[in-house]
Amino acid sequence: MLTIIGSVCGNERQESELIAQLDRKFLTARPWKLWPRLVAYTLFEGRPLTTRGRWINPIVFAGYRLYSLLPQRAREIAPIFILGVGRSGTTVLGSILSLHKDVGYLNEPKALWQAALGDDDLIGSYSRRSGRYRMDRTDVTYAKRHRLKAFYSVFLRLSGSRRIVDKYPELLFRTDLLYEVFPRAKLILLVRHGAETCQSVKSWSEMNGLGDGENSVDWWGKDDRKWKLLVRDIVMPDPAFAEMLPILNDLNDPVDKAALEWIVSMREALRLRDSKSPGTLIVRYEDLVSRPEEIIAGVCDFCGLDQDDTLIAYGKSVLLQPARRPAPEIHPALIPFFNQTLQELGYQSDT
Repeated sequence: MLTIIGSVCGNERQESELIAQLDRKFLTARPWKLWPRLVAYTLFEGRPLTTRGRWINPIVFAGYRLYSLLPQRAREIAPIFILGVGRSGTTVLGSILSLHKDVGYLNEPKALWQAALGDDDLIGSYSRRSGRYRMDRTDVTYAKRHRLKAFYSVFLRLSGSRRIVDKYPELLFRTDLLYEVFPRAKLILLVRHGAETCQSVKSWSEMNGLGDGENSVDWWGKDDRKWKLLVRDIVMPDPAFAEMLPILNDLNDPVDKAALEWIVSMREALRLRDSKSPGTLIVRYEDLVSRPEEIIAGVCDFCGLDQDDTLIAYGKSVLLQPARRPAPEIHPALIPFFNQTLQELGYQSDT
């Protein structure tokens, strides 16, 4: 497996998501790339609970019902997936790659995945049916495979693109499913220091959360739905966390929850790294912002995308070194797992 330790960071506030991705620099570099982003945003991505304009969701899902009836492209689709954990820079990397002349970019198209799989919705944005975190090749039925390929095929045609970049961090726990449907897929795993990620998740919820107590919606979905699924599907089945189970009900602080999400996600990334899959690339934020030209070129080469000076110049202009956040104060039971994960990723511990 080719490994570039690097990751990316960007503004992921959902209500201004499209505007943030289509800044003046982006539009000046390649104005015609506005079209595939508009196609993705209006027809494919849907609107989660924490955003405005959710009236469009029935139209988006009606579109998916139509797309599943259309003929598919004969050639094999080889998507590029950006995976990891939220608030680790997935949006800015997706925005950079979306400028490539061959790429059509889907920014967390969870409506697409819910329409294809039926039990994808971790947040509660599109279905009352409980979603599932982990899925593998045994979950791929003929109908689900057909729908995924049909949806991607239609998006490629409507956007005029040759390759798809799909940024959806939680697909990290479904990589076997991804390879089963798309054998030539490329997976980019984003890695960022845990302190930065945890504090960013807390800030995101404070800015974007809706309601309080019952019927609340924040980073953890409707009434903590995502958190409960994370515990049920990822934490509890893992023997490594057996000693942590008695204190799970005590983890109510948003930083503690974010720390556990970061730990389990990075452990999954490390597992994929150790599997030496030739389709997996690890990218760490700190190297990307310090050596953007080298890292972006390496990502393009890994994905089989032509080298693109315009893309690299745009990336260099938007990737800025962030101010270092202080170490998070997390539950004592989490600290050994947190520090060990930092160490295995090559970071120094400061908790």
